[in-house]
Amino acid sequence: MTVHDPLAPDRSGLAASLDVKLHNLDLAGRLALAAELGHAVFTTSLGIEDQVITAAIGTHRLPIEVSTLDTGRLFAQTSDLITETEERYGLSIRRFRPEQDDVDAYAAKYGANGFYESVEARHACCHVRKLVPLAKALAGADVWITGLRRGQSGNRAATPFAEYDVERNLLKINPLADWDIETICAHVAAEDIPVNALHARGYPSIGCEPCTRAIKPGEPERAGRWWWENDEKRECGLHVPDNAAQQIPQASQIAR
Repeated sequence: MTVHDPLAPDRSGLAASLDVKLHNLDLAGRLALAAELGHAVFTTSLGIEDQVITAAIGTHRLPIEVSTLDTGRLFAQTSDLITETEERYGLSIRRFRPEQDDVDAYAAKYGANGFYESVEARHACCHVRKLVPLAKALAGADVWITGLRRGQSGNRAATPFAEYDVERNLLKINPLADWDIETICAHVAAEDIPVNALHARGYPSIGCEPCTRAIKPGEPERAGRWWWENDEKRECGLHVPDNAAQQIPQASQIAR
């Protein structure tokens, strides 16, 4: 049953059914099932869990589009890994970049690095550099595949295998929801999957260079993201919206 089947139940109900089915499948099976649902897009940040998914897509030649958000402020190591991954698995990773007019409007209002000054400014930057490009990456998609895991943060502890994304009106599949970091690392080692060199330097979660630091011993995996903010549930809005993110104007309105 695909999401286009006129006899299919509503997508919320379909997501609930898929959540049960996906639990009993291995990673390749989960991805294959996701691909059967329609046009499937996997958005990768090139993190270690995302590399596991990309490797599975490439190895099993699954009909899943692989895309990434090239924010313009990625670490050099991340950009290098995109090329290495494409060559290793014989696939093309589509890059979606922010509009220069939006970047310029942001800088005019907040300053190039204004995200350090307030939560509003930081969310506005994420909106321009990540959320707007994400909308383009998912245009026409039926299924959005992500590398979300329950162990990444307390905010993601209840991540299901399948859910209905109301805002984007598509099915969201999280095939690694139940994988812990130890399982991820063991799989990477066993399959010789290329990963970001920054992981070995204390960066378990890697985003834009100005907004990511190495974590300290005992800190949660995502403690190095937007570390100057006090909110333990801080997110960019890609997966977990919050009130601050919802109040951000459209990119075209930022300069107003």
